[in-house]
Amino acid sequence: MANLQINLCGLTLKNPTVLASGILGDSANALKRAADGGAGILTTKSITPEKKEGHKPPNIVSLKELGMINAMGLPNPGAENFSKEIEIFRKQSETPLIVSIAGKTVNDYLKVAEKIGNLGNVVELNLSCPNIEHGMEFGQSTELASEVTKKVKEIVNVPVGVKLGPNVGKIEEIAASCEKAGADFITAINTMPALAIDLEKEKPILTNKTGGLSGPALKPIALACVYKIYKTVKIPIIGLGGISSGKDAAEFFMAGASAVGIGTVIYTKGPNSFKIVCNELSEFMQEKGYANLNEMIGLAHKG
Repeated sequence: MANLQINLCGLTLKNPTVLASGILGDSANALKRAADGGAGILTTKSITPEKKEGHKPPNIVSLKELGMINAMGLPNPGAENFSKEIEIFRKQSETPLIVSIAGKTVNDYLKVAEKIGNLGNVVELNLSCPNIEHGMEFGQSTELASEVTKKVKEIVNVPVGVKLGPNVGKIEEIAASCEKAGADFITAINTMPALAIDLEKEKPILTNKTGGLSGPALKPIALACVYKIYKTVKIPIIGLGGISSGKDAAEFFMAGASAVGIGTVIYTKGPNSFKIVCNELSEFMQEKGYANLNEMIGLAHKG
């Protein structure tokens, strides 16, 4: 079997798969399921200062083989309540944890960072959620992205990364500004704003009207973003968007990712998606003669 072990921000991971934020990350039990499924590292649900209910159903539209559109609205128990879930999980599993933080203001991010930022191994700043008011503003401005990155770095004692979305002019410029502000990694990408219409009712299906596109339809966009960011920054990239197989993961590594996020496919294949991707990736590497993942990272940029 090929060597799938990687180093991410000083953490040695048994494999490069990352539980994407928003799926199986809202409780200790859910995180444990993903850990048991074989994830190398887990990302929590994006947590806000106070409890958030999210949008009312319908909030998910299935696009079948293309993926889905969701407008959950970041439902979460709030920082205070979620701190207890993290403490429970840490007693149940040794799988490393990325704590995801979201907010409408810089102060929101700081409040959550102060409360739970140091309870995990890493912090990820969700600067690009398309399903809440002001959810994308931080990821669309080099100034705001830099400010929140720098200020959170001053609060926590663990590596800090930023999750960026594709709906910006030049995502690589946002990534570079975050790196300059002290970011330790970039996660790319978040979902893409999308819409589905109910032809019988003659109106959008989702209660929130628009939602975030994820799954296989997002993959080419995500790959392009990772490719651009890799040429601009020197810090690691967690690539995600439509990864459901080992070969999907291999494309992201060749585009420049150092780790790969697994998300939407969990809805159809369950938590074992991590093991499936890792096994297929290992088989691909053996077939092609890659001894480790470092030999693959950025290969698409050569020649």
